[in-house]
Parts: sequence; C-alpha cells; structure tokens
Amino acid sequence: MRDATPSETDAEKVPDLNDVTPAGMAAATTPSSASPKADSEKAHGEPLGADAIVATKKAYGWPEDKTFYVPDGVAKHFNEAIASRGRRLREEWEATFAGYRETYPGMAAELDAMRKGALPPGWESGLPSFDPDPKGVASRDSAGKVLNALAGNVPWLVGGSADLSPSTKTDLKNFGSFQADNPGGRTIHFGVREHAMGAIANGMALSYLKPFTATFLVFADYMRAPVRLAAIMELPVTFVFTHDSIGVGEDGPTHQPIEHLATLRAMPGLDTIRPGDANEAAEAWKLAVRQTRRPSALILSRQALPTLDRSRYAAAAGVARGAYILASADDPELILIGTGSELSLVVGAYEKLAAEGVRARVVSMPSWSRFEEQDDAYKQLVLTPGIEARLAVEQGGAIGWDRYVGARGRTITMSTFGASAPLAKLQEKFGFTVDHVVEAARSMILQEA
Repeated sequence: MRDATPSETDAEKVPDLNDVTPAGMAAATTPSSASPKADSEKAHGEPLGADAIVATKKAYGWPEDKTFYVPDGVAKHFNEAIASRGRRLREEWEATFAGYRETYPGMAAELDAMRKGALPPGWESGLPSFDPDPKGVASRDSAGKVLNALAGNVPWLVGGSADLSPSTKTDLKNFGSFQADNPGGRTIHFGVREHAMGAIANGMALSYLKPFTATFLVFADYMRAPVRLAAIMELPVTFVFTHDSIGVGEDGPTHQPIEHLATLRAMPGLDTIRPGDANEAAEAWKLAVRQTRRPSALILSRQALPTLDRSRYAAAAGVARGAYILASADDPELILIGTGSELSLVVGAYEKLAAEGVRARVVSMPSWSRFEEQDDAYKQLVLTPGIEARLAVEQGGAIGWDRYVGARGRTITMSTFGASAPLAKLQEKFGFTVDHVVEAARSMILQEA
C-alpha cells in the first residue's frame, strides 16, 4: 500500500498510468457510530433496540421522541450534492457525447447499440455450421470457433478465462490481449480467480459490453456468487463451463463435475444450455449473445461429440425452445432424452431399437429453463403425456430429472463421484454405453407391456 505524504504536491499525486504497482486504500470506520453498540459485532448482526436508538439520538442531539426524523438541512444537502450535481454532470456528459458523435459517428452508433442491448447488422454472417461427422468435435472446440466468428462481428464481445483459455478454447485469436499497453485488447487474462472473473464480467455487462468468462465446470463453485448476482441483476453475461462430466477422464473425481449441472439449473434466471453436438453449440452461442436481461451458462465437453446428420434428424435451431424432437417413430412407445455428450448415445440406442422394431422418440433437451418457458401444447408435443416409458441419460446427477421422466420413468445418471480412468472404461463402468441404454429401454418396454 502506498501512502501519500503531506509534502507531496498536487502534481506528484496525479497517478502515473504506467505505474502498475498495486495500490490500496484503508479507511478506519466505527460501526454504529455514537450508539451504545459502537465498535461491536452486535451492531452488525442484530437490531439496536429501543433504548439504544434513544441513546444514539441523544448523542447526535436529535429529538429522542421522533421516529424517521430527518434533521434540518439534510434533505437540502442531499438534493444539492446528489440530484443537482448529478443532473449537471449528466448534462455535461451528454454535451461531450454530442461532440464525440459529430467527430466519430461510427463509434457513437456502436455505443448507441450497446446501450440498447442491440447487436450490429450482420452479426450472424460467417458463423460456422458443421457437416455430419461420426468422429465429431468436442463442443468446447466447436463453441470456440463460433465465439471467434462472433467476435469478428460484435466489437464489444470481450472476455477470457481463469488461466484456462487453451483448455476452454475461449482465446480470441485476432483481437489481442487486454494489457496496460494495449487497452483495446479483447482477451482478458483473469488469472486463477474465478470469483473475481465473474464479478469483473458483471461490471462489464453493466457498462454495456458483452462479456464472457470461461473455466472448468467443476470450478463453478468458486464463482457461484457472481453468477447468482448476474441472475439477480439480469445481466447478459455468458459463463462458459467446459470439461463438463466424467469425460474429463484420468483427472479423476476432483475434476469430474457431478452435482454442478443440477445446481446451475436450479438457479432462477440463469439459462443453462448443454449442447449435444457442434451445431447445437453454435445455436447456444447465438442465443447467449442475443440475451439482454439474462445470463447464460454454456456447458461444454472436453471429449469429441459426433456431429449429427441434420438431414436425417431435426435442425439444431430447436435448441431455442429448450427441448425438441430430434427423431421419432410413428406412435412411439418410448421416449429417450439426452443432453450434451449423451445425445449421440441415445441416438445410437434409438437406431438400434428401431432395427429391432421398437418405436422410440429421441428428445434433445439442452436447456431446461427454455423448455419450461414453452406453452403446454408444445411441452406435451415433445413429452407426450401418454408415453410413460421415458429414459433420460446424462453424465451428471439425477436431481431434477423426475420432472421429465415421470414416476414410471428411469434415468441413467451419476449417483457417485467418478474415477480416474480413460473415458471408454468410465463409460462402461457407469453404464453410459449404447448397449446399456438399449437394455434399459427394453426392460421399460417389457414393464409397460
């Protein structure tokens, strides 16, 4: 901490913008000043009480028998110091901005759009779409490509990661790093500080930027408070969480999120989206960047996900409705629900069951919150009430799935922490294979018969 000395001149006190030495301010305060509980923890955690209130008023020289009393001159002082001064500063700012608009009309128009929550014309142009590919690509990779394309179209899209951009694929390739000597850089190196990263992003959103953050899903707990505040304050921050399941593999249980997805879904006002392939990841990013009054959490995989053939299956635009029918037999007797990396798993089971003559439907459900916003007619179209054989498959905890599978449905989910092993062995151990899904589906069909 640097302390100014009385001998310094005003010129010497002007901050040197090239000085990056950390600075701090310390202010000595007295909690509940002038009350009998001054400098006590009781002043923070409990009411003063009637006797203490009277004693405090006496110390200030205020009438002891008056409640909600405002001394003479206080209202006038606040009006002059805040209302009048604020009005003057606002008028000065508007005059300055009018001059700026005249000199820099293009950038002024961008600021107008930012303040309205609008996006620039053509912001969707050049965004990648992905061809069918059974080997596929990790959703962190496909989402990273979409993010970089968006950054080229939306100049105020800014963000970074908690020292994990190579892993989360959120490095903006052609826009430089935000540094003291490059204040126009758009990749922010937050360091290993998830909580601070989320709080900084919230501040940027309040300044009309389109901020994003990125870390592993298992570290979401470190930044839960700023994510929650973003939801409370209706801030359109995009929180990217990668390495979303036991798909992390050998890193083991400490890095394999189990309960995290359920806790994010439980947060009111947060749009949590777990895309099932590259094209769903593209749709998820488009939805997130359109937001004006709601934060988004994009839940992305470390491992490659097959890119579905959208000429055979429904368009990925269905992500906007939270859940959609990806494929369906006529008069289905079974509904298979999948999200994220498990979507291709239930598609594989659907195809195998179809070859056996089992009539099934596949529902992709990347966003519970968006699905809950749909009308009852659409919800019943997707999850037909008469079909009670329902199986949800997700490499996370089971909490919440009963809402969608019903009393007679089942889940293939995680009920324990994971383990350190290659992904294929983990999938076999915990039942995330096509054969296991098919076996569970057959057993449900027999039970319903």
